[in-house]
Amino acid sequence: MHRIYLDANATTPLLPEVFEAMRPFYLEHYGNASSIHQQGQHARAAVDHAREAVARMLHCRPAEVVFTSGGTESDNLAIFGVLSPGDHLVTSSIEHHAVLHAAHSLESRGVEVTFLPVTAEGIVEPAELLAALKPNTKLVSIMYANNETGVIQPIDALAGIAHAGGALFHTDAVQAGGKLSLDVSAHGLLKDVDMLTLSGHKIFAPKGIGILYVRRNVRLSPMFHGGSHERQRRAGTENVPGIVAFGKAVEIGTEWLKGDGPTKLAARRDRLEKGILAAVDETGVNSGASSRVANTTSIYFDHVEAEALLIALDLKGISVSGGSACQSGASEPSHVLTAMGLSPARARATIRFSLSKLTTEAEVDDVLRILPEAVAHLRTLSPTYQAAKATTV
Repeated sequence: MHRIYLDANATTPLLPEVFEAMRPFYLEHYGNASSIHQQGQHARAAVDHAREAVARMLHCRPAEVVFTSGGTESDNLAIFGVLSPGDHLVTSSIEHHAVLHAAHSLESRGVEVTFLPVTAEGIVEPAELLAALKPNTKLVSIMYANNETGVIQPIDALAGIAHAGGALFHTDAVQAGGKLSLDVSAHGLLKDVDMLTLSGHKIFAPKGIGILYVRRNVRLSPMFHGGSHERQRRAGTENVPGIVAFGKAVEIGTEWLKGDGPTKLAARRDRLEKGILAAVDETGVNSGASSRVANTTSIYFDHVEAEALLIALDLKGISVSGGSACQSGASEPSHVLTAMGLSPARARATIRFSLSKLTTEAEVDDVLRILPEAVAHLRTLSPTYQAAKATTV
């Protein structure tokens, strides 16, 4: 059975070119990048090359790129690294749990936290941030693109407001990586962003590698204590193969963004979305009127449990998600969707389809053929659907 993978927001496959770039650093060039001998210097050169590739993508200095183990560590480093008891953190109600749980932990340590609401479309309104700022606001952390709905936040406006209020600004850009331009230079859209998180396994690199962009002059307290790696911001021997892979994936992704790749991907997403809505009644797109990254659509199927539909599609060879992969198996409905005002029942009836640049037109056709049948079958088992159908007859 040919499997159709539409869960790229959970993780992406490792590109063959990325694997080939990292393979020698497992088997041949295995030196420690902190060693001064030839093997070590070869590893150091590879790390430096990858750091420069990331810096070119972000339009920043290589010294402002900190390699980490992934998105969660980067988010935590940004938040715990600048906040102390008595400080005020502003974040949103739809953040990834790497930010939300960090914020709750800081609350227990004497940091004041404000969780901003969002509109029905999942947008953090700049006016809400402006009203939330206080004299002791030290950091504002708002994600760039939402992992469940794909909604793009007005980061330029939000970061500008934070700076005007004297606060630092961090964005979790994990779901924006490889999908949106990320320009933190003085002339870029993200010019007021002080810290930015990316994760390798969302951009066709392996799991276990990520970066935190830290603007020069931002004082960051390390979470780990040991050697002087990453300019004393992240102790621990560098994951050279992972770093090399991240750099290669960034180079490939940057070239893809320059071409018509995003436009073609958005067209496939839109065709899938419109096809589903045309073929299945009592469905809708969450945040369909908002600007979204090109690959993501969040669709609810009334009278159907998302978990049951996910299993039914999986048996037919289609991999999708009910929301964030980090919350798989959770009994509570999505905090993102309920923050947007969806009822718990509708939130539990939502499926996230996240395509990748590897998704083909034929795969979209197959999903449009298989999914309506799966939904129809599950609705024959739904008492609420049968009752509603009987009422309209």
